[in-house]
Amino acid sequence: MSFLLVYLLPSIDNIYTYIINFMKTQLFKSLPIAIAALFIGTNVKAQEPMSPIKPMFKTWSIGVNAGLLSPFSPFGGKEDFSNSLGGLGYGLYLKKQVTPYFSFRLDGLRGTLRANNSQPYRDGSVNNSPYSSYRTEINYSASLSAVINMFNWSMFKQQNGAQVYASAGGGFVHYTTTAITKTNATSTRPEINNLVVPVGLGVKFRLSESVNLDLGATVNFVDGPEVDGYATNGNDRYTYVHGGLEFALGKGQQLAFFSPTAATYDEAIAARNVANALKSDLDAQKSENAKLRSEMNDLLKDTDGDGVADKLDKCAGTPAGTVVDGSGCPIKIPAPQITERVIITEADRKVVADAITNLEFDLGKATIRAKSYATLNRVASLLMEKNFSLKLAGHTDNTGSDQLNMRLSKDRAESVKAYLVSQGANASRIEAIGFGEGQPIATNNTLEGRQQNRRVEFTLY
Repeated sequence: MSFLLVYLLPSIDNIYTYIINFMKTQLFKSLPIAIAALFIGTNVKAQEPMSPIKPMFKTWSIGVNAGLLSPFSPFGGKEDFSNSLGGLGYGLYLKKQVTPYFSFRLDGLRGTLRANNSQPYRDGSVNNSPYSSYRTEINYSASLSAVINMFNWSMFKQQNGAQVYASAGGGFVHYTTTAITKTNATSTRPEINNLVVPVGLGVKFRLSESVNLDLGATVNFVDGPEVDGYATNGNDRYTYVHGGLEFALGKGQQLAFFSPTAATYDEAIAARNVANALKSDLDAQKSENAKLRSEMNDLLKDTDGDGVADKLDKCAGTPAGTVVDGSGCPIKIPAPQITERVIITEADRKVVADAITNLEFDLGKATIRAKSYATLNRVASLLMEKNFSLKLAGHTDNTGSDQLNMRLSKDRAESVKAYLVSQGANASRIEAIGFGEGQPIATNNTLEGRQQNRRVEFTLY
């Protein structure tokens, strides 16, 4: 979950300093006001008259969670300790949903952060700090955040089953740190208080009308460098990856999962249904439509029954069963063409097989040797006698270059075609193709295999 924060919040590290400085001067003033507004807003909303067609919504919820606390964050920068051991974290929150897309959440968190220098950093460098490990107990952390529901799974369902949300806010963290030096000396810094800015991303699944599964990750930016017990120039941060349950309070649907788009769509469907009902009432008034039906029957009258109304029929009196066009005139159907079926016998295949077996060329050339003429003459006679078509496919072994083999295979197939044509075969019924060395039928690693690959294949059809 943390890696998603890297893509969705790429500039958070740059504005972190500005947020901390602003919180130092304004948070003490604004936090009580925001909490008061949270409760006052609920009372004001309760006094507003509700439309009878709007459903009741659950706007308050409480949540509990637990997960992993890590001193590392996904925003880069070298940490003060190279090896994160992680620690247990647990918390609870109170949330007020203001709209389907926006809410305020008051969070509380406790847990443990741990890390050491037992391993080098990812870049291979070794930590040269005077400390070997630390353990920090987060006694409590309290923050108020704004939560935005970025999108729901389906906008055409009034109550969605899942949603993705992002959060950001501010608060305080109180912690105690114990650092161990490389000489096993212990350094404890109790009761440190700092401002903290939590920024998070999560996904929520609605298990029932009152219970949700909540999964998320929050990066906490601390206004202080002592969370890990080692005060450096930069401020510390820690990440909380968690899962938990949220319990919606009250009656009705959960406002957080409500889709106004779906409600508008449902209202449109209801309006369409009303329109359909009115149309049905109009169709029921048969007496008022009698004249219109009579006129329509006259327009659709088809005396010859060919499917074209008399007013549009240009060929009246068409005999029954005649296929007509859009103007009512007969369609001329061309006579079916009879395709001659080619039948190739075993004797025909033997003539071709003998020609393939006896076919020989001069070495490295496309010249047919005289010993092959007799069987090729029988192939030419077969083509003329039965009007067959013939496909010649030339192949070579892998001796020589690809370009040379492709040209030689094509030339040999063309040479066989030229000979058959010279014996009276129809040139338009003979196709010659060269494939080079690309389709071997045996291995090219042996003399016998290469001999098999140097061939011209005959295909009758």
